[in-house]
Amino acid sequence: MKEGIHPEYVACTITCSCGAVYHTHSTRPQIHIEICAKCHPFFTGQQRFVDTAGRVEKFRRKYKTQDARPKAQGVTPKKALT
Repeated sequence: MKEGIHPEYVACTITCSCGAVYHTHSTRPQIHIEICAKCHPFFTGQQRFVDTAGRVEKFRRKYKTQDARPKAQGVTPKKALT
């Protein structure tokens, strides 16, 4: 291996917002996370809604603006020939 190009690999403490603490090795000494295996609904079996950074609201705002666009005037939809 080439010397001087690899990052420092140190002991790392990962802390979840629920209070769980994990110890591992990484290039960063501390990592903070929002969800871990102890509080994630998939692993706990609880039906809990997890909205990360308002993604649902962002989606609703994005597609609501498309519905509010002004429609072309004087254009009538064509009926299908049967």
